[in-house]
Amino acid sequence: MKDTSLEFERFVAERYARLTAAERVRLCTEMFDAARVLVESSLPPGLSDRERRRWITARFDGAEFANRVFPADA
Repeated sequence: MKDTSLEFERFVAERYARLTAAERVRLCTEMFDAARVLVESSLPPGLSDRERRRWITARFDGAEFANRVFPADA
C-alpha cells in the first residue's frame, strides 16, 4: 500500500539529504527509542528479564530469530 504522494516523498527525501550525518543518526536513534518504548509498553506484565528480551527481539527481528537467540529450553 502506498498512500504518500510523489510530491511529499520528494520533499522528505530533500529534507533528509540536507541533514548532516550526525543529524540523520540522531533521528534514527530517536525513532528506534520511540519504537522500543511502544513495544515495551505492549508487553504482558510479569515477564522475567529474559522473557522480556525475547519478546522485544521477536518484535524487532522476528520470532524465528528470537527463538534461536532465546531457546525455550534454556
